[in-house]
Amino acid sequence: MLRSKTFLKKTRAGGVVKIVREHYLRDDIGCGAPACSACGGAHAGPALELQPRDQASSLCPWPHYLLPDTNVLLHQIDVLEHPAIKNVIVLQTVMQEVRNRSAPIYKRIRDVTNNQEKHFYTFTNEHHKETYIEQEQGENANDRNDRAIRVAAKWYNEHLKRVAADSQLQVILITNDRKNKEKAVQEGIPAFTCEEYVKSLTANPELIDRLAYLSDEMNEIESGKIIFSEHLPLSKLQQGIKSGSYLQGTFRASRENYLEATVWIHGDKEEEKEILIQGIKHLNRAVHEDIVAVELLPRSQWVAPSSVVLDDEGQNEDDVEKDEERELLLKTAVSEKMLRPTGRVVGIIKRNWRPYCGMLSKSDIKESRRHLFTPADKRIPRIRIETRQASALEGRRIIVAIDGWPRNSRYPNGHFVKNLGDVGEKETETEVLLLEHDVPHQPFSQAVLSFLPRMPWSITEEDMKNREDLRHLCVCSVDPPGCTDIDDALHCRELSNGNLEVGVHIADVSHFIRPGNALDQESARRGTTVYLCEKRIDMVPELLSSNLCSLRSNVDRLLLRTRKHR
Repeated sequence: MLRSKTFLKKTRAGGVVKIVREHYLRDDIGCGAPACSACGGAHAGPALELQPRDQASSLCPWPHYLLPDTNVLLHQIDVLEHPAIKNVIVLQTVMQEVRNRSAPIYKRIRDVTNNQEKHFYTFTNEHHKETYIEQEQGENANDRNDRAIRVAAKWYNEHLKRVAADSQLQVILITNDRKNKEKAVQEGIPAFTCEEYVKSLTANPELIDRLAYLSDEMNEIESGKIIFSEHLPLSKLQQGIKSGSYLQGTFRASRENYLEATVWIHGDKEEEKEILIQGIKHLNRAVHEDIVAVELLPRSQWVAPSSVVLDDEGQNEDDVEKDEERELLLKTAVSEKMLRPTGRVVGIIKRNWRPYCGMLSKSDIKESRRHLFTPADKRIPRIRIETRQASALEGRRIIVAIDGWPRNSRYPNGHFVKNLGDVGEKETETEVLLLEHDVPHQPFSQAVLSFLPRMPWSITEEDMKNREDLRHLCVCSVDPPGCTDIDDALHCRELSNGNLEVGVHIADVSHFIRPGNALDQESARRGTTVYLCEKRIDMVPELLSSNLCSLRSNVDRLLLRTRKHR
């Protein structure tokens, strides 16, 4: 079935063009459920389980699949990545929204869907003739997508009842949108919030700590005292930047002084490249690497960078007064030449938060669930988390993610993600090092390994057709004894005219890695092999790095064109 989408678009020159796009609808798209007699075999890639194992949910004791909406994928990815969460249907509508709003989360959910053990299935509902819907008049894009998600969830339940009558399988919509949930229940769709469902998994109580609390109620602390000024909305920030009232730049916190930071201005004049920010209220909840908008203060309020070393040692909201007392230490008499352009953060253009490694600072209050997390990177503020595992996590390296930073909280709020191990252990500290420096080090996925050649492998006559045979030369490597990834080597020989020929030999990795496939993409993402004291993180799988692309002695190997110097 073919449908056409027609819309008008304004050109740069001010004209209007009519664009017509064809949208194909099909009836042969598989639902991903092996129990489905109608389309169980029509899907490709990782599929749902035939009989989902009981997840010990007090809300859903029957076998079920989960269908999360966009916000659940965006904000609860740490929950979805947990091994206990399996058999999840990810709609095309949801994936497209996630891709547009957060590239890192999109990458993570793609990795999960490629993991066959997780049984995540991507359903192309936008091209299925029974689940595709048109946007209604007066309906905004967000409401249309919410409706598309409900339509797909309802279709799944009706479809499974028709084709697997003996099965009790149900599809449960997971949404934190109150209105979307109410509409789903009215339409007969089983629906729960992510918190409700996670708390019902009695066999996995640790999942509760992974929940990201995003509502204002959960983000606010008991004290109602406002500490920070409100961030301006993005529309006003963009207007201010365009008019020159505000400057846009990257926020870079200081390692030595938690009350000081700089903002590197994007594409501005050289003499105004860096803006100094001093004081907790002027920092205004910006986190290292955020893209922020700053307002330049009058020249009479400019200050000089401080030489004072200050570490954040506070434990509660009342310590803001101590912060203000400490700010006085930063303001010392300096000459006019030492003053720097100084400003204050008025809004956040883009958050660049990531999972942070560090340690838990357990609260002094007994039975308290709220504790402070101290990141390993001193440029990151301490993070308040709620956890029931404080005693078990004390003295261990953990990972925490930030959920939000309300105006009346001295610290951002976050949630526990993962326990890495005991502080001081070699494996634990190595993991922290790799994570903090964003070094990809996870095992290669099955999708990547599937593109490796089958063993045993040998050079064929076809491989030799356009290659020069250099096996008669004496070739040596400069790598130390015991090295297994020998990717380059040398030869040197005397020519008949008395000159010396030096040849450089490079292993032909391109013979095994074809452009654009999963192996090529993963190698490009890693970029290089990382060497540590007692291990290395390979850029390509070991079969290539230490075997087929390693120029080992007495075995035939393929080379790129050898460069000779005479």
